[in-house]
Amino acid sequence: MARIMYDLCGEDTSLRFSPFCWRAALAMRHKGLTLETRPWHFTDKQDIAFSGQEKVPVIVDEDEEVVTDSFEIMAWLDRKYPGPALLGDDMARARARFMKHWSETALAPALMKIAILDVFSIIDPRDQDYFRQSREQRFGMTLEEFQDTEQGLEMLEKVLTPLRAQLEGSAFIDGDHPAGADYLVFGMFMLAYVVHDGALLKSDDPVAQWHERMLDLFGGLARQAPRVGSR
Repeated sequence: MARIMYDLCGEDTSLRFSPFCWRAALAMRHKGLTLETRPWHFTDKQDIAFSGQEKVPVIVDEDEEVVTDSFEIMAWLDRKYPGPALLGDDMARARARFMKHWSETALAPALMKIAILDVFSIIDPRDQDYFRQSREQRFGMTLEEFQDTEQGLEMLEKVLTPLRAQLEGSAFIDGDHPAGADYLVFGMFMLAYVVHDGALLKSDDPVAQWHERMLDLFGGLARQAPRVGSR
């Protein structure tokens, strides 16, 4: 049996924009593992009901073991497969968990301010009611009221300050080589990279330079992802 990951997609199933699925895909390649992806839409919840929850990524390993949640997938990979560590020992794992929370609670809101309507525009029409209702309930306002590209860019500039400082002294968040913390953060950027046709960072920004290095990993896996702006 092939190793399978259910991967969020747009109406065009080649557009794969889930930060969490990108985290998992990069973590798998970090371990040197191959992966077959299956396109999944927000309303395809019956397709992953066997996993006991309703979100992707869902990985079904070659022995039919089922794993969910991008951070738990990294921990599982470290337990099950040899090769370079993703999260490392308990102390390193705790630091990586901080990066997970920072990227989800500080970085993601800035990126969504910039790109929420881009996401809405590329998802399958049958997903749009669900996406609008669930996000507007979360935000307490309409998608149109929530999106503010200028404000999002200002938020992004501020929130990247600690990451920028880290990357002024090392090529990757995890040091000389990328690992779990890099994938946890970079996955968030992949949402905007795929759906948003506009620059987020200045070319001389250490974060932009790190972003370029991340795009080139594993033979340019992320750089080769189909994008709205390149179509």
